[in-house]
Amino acid sequence: MPVRKPGTISASLLIVIVVAMAIGALVGLVLSGTNLSSRAVAIIAGLAATVISGIARYKVVFLGAGVGADDTRVPGVVVAYSAIASVAGSLAAHDLYGSIIGEMPVLLGALAGLFSAIIMAMLMITYHANTHYN
Repeated sequence: MPVRKPGTISASLLIVIVVAMAIGALVGLVLSGTNLSSRAVAIIAGLAATVISGIARYKVVFLGAGVGADDTRVPGVVVAYSAIASVAGSLAAHDLYGSIIGEMPVLLGALAGLFSAIIMAMLMITYHANTHYN
């Protein structure tokens, strides 16, 4: 059973949120010249940001620092829930983007990454709190 070290959850959250925003913005920038709708750009950016930030968190926190939980055996239902969280966060970003911000795909991608990462982080905290640290 892994031991919870102080700051592990905070480090995980910071890595997930910063990486997700950066990846979301990068995907938004890459997709800005395409004929995709803003909803499609948001979903693609949110999904890419969620997957890549989860991998980055695992590599830095578990493999790099040696703290935190081993996520190599995450159940399929958690993976499905994080895909749903990614779509939900992306669509929320799309709605906010359409009503307030305007036409900036980079900002749309960053918001999609941020909202998807926040929902994924809540899922991640709930999963780890209820299964690994009892």
